[in-house]
Amino acid sequence: MSKRRSHHLCVLVVLVALGLVLSGWASMASETKKKEDSENRPERSMQMSAEFPGVEVPLGQAVSMNLIFDNKGRTNENVDVSIASIPKGWKARLKTEQYTITGVSVPWGEQKTVVFEAEPDKTVKPGDYTFDIQAKTKDGQFKMAQVIFVKVRERMAGTEARGVRLTTSYPVLRGPSDASFEFSVEVESKLDRDAVFDLSAQAPEGWETNFKPAYETKYITSLRLKANSSQTVAIQVKPAMNMKAGEYPITMRVSSGDARAEAKLMVVLTGTYSLDAGTPSGLLTLDARQGKPSVTSIFVKNTGSAPLQEVKFMSFKPENWKVEFKPEKLPSLEPNELKQVEVTITPYEEALVGDYSVGLGISTEKASKNLEFRVTVKASTAWGWIGIGIIVLVVIGLTGLFHFLGRR
Repeated sequence: MSKRRSHHLCVLVVLVALGLVLSGWASMASETKKKEDSENRPERSMQMSAEFPGVEVPLGQAVSMNLIFDNKGRTNENVDVSIASIPKGWKARLKTEQYTITGVSVPWGEQKTVVFEAEPDKTVKPGDYTFDIQAKTKDGQFKMAQVIFVKVRERMAGTEARGVRLTTSYPVLRGPSDASFEFSVEVESKLDRDAVFDLSAQAPEGWETNFKPAYETKYITSLRLKANSSQTVAIQVKPAMNMKAGEYPITMRVSSGDARAEAKLMVVLTGTYSLDAGTPSGLLTLDARQGKPSVTSIFVKNTGSAPLQEVKFMSFKPENWKVEFKPEKLPSLEPNELKQVEVTITPYEEALVGDYSVGLGISTEKASKNLEFRVTVKASTAWGWIGIGIIVLVVIGLTGLFHFLGRR
């Protein structure tokens, strides 16, 4: 038994040693190859090329392709890139999966890919269109240019919604203006061959749209489907800032050659609900006298993007105090609308002199705001006159007493 264990241990040691030797050889070979590759390269060499420098698309279809940056030198390069000319009626940008970009970093011996996107508006007619892509290294040593030719043709009869079908169970999503929305769309290929389908979306200006596979976080611009297969795609929609409440259509387009389809989606924005209130001076202090009304004014402003209905007022006051609002409520308040409200605060007749807290509440079904006033109760002026009268009577009494005693 002991000999068998020793034999197994020896075999294990030999295998480990052999693995280390092979690993070392592989590492040395890799380093040698990398060194030879580096020595065979020029000090600097940078190239840019378009995946498809010339394309033909039907009227209304967006264009999406890769721009490839190839660093064939031995120096890491940072490249500035831009679209120098864009035909009228088109929107175009250079982007990655997440960002619109203006530059790309390319390590030596590697390639980097940037996506070129161009989308026509309704004014674009059939014809030839040219996009000029310019790029240069940071020091200007290498300048590159790439022209992309796009031929727009009339749609062929019968090609609309042929070869691919889009299906969604929830074409309308509803929510506040500052929310993000995600539609789930099934893309079903009706082709008898494998195909790559380009994905694009038309949304209101300033809105952000992105595509991603279902249950994944990476963004995509195209989708490869096998013959007669389907896959679910999520389209994320982020409204522009400060959008008003309303209905906003989104058009999702999928195309591969003449196979194309559209899905009509809808985002219903309910707006944002926000309320502000205060005094014109910004001070929340008030002087009052026992049993006497003191009047101040506050403003109420709708700082959201949706109308506020039934703006009500309430108060949190000491016992036996009175707080009145004029008007008692506001039927509605439009976005950015400001209204002034008069507030009358009457302390209790027997309230002690000092500081008191009076809370004012402004509320709607969707938003609310609270203000806290410090009310300083001062002695009534009647008591001041009574005090003066008593002092006068005392002085008269003392004067009469001194006069009487002086005569005696």
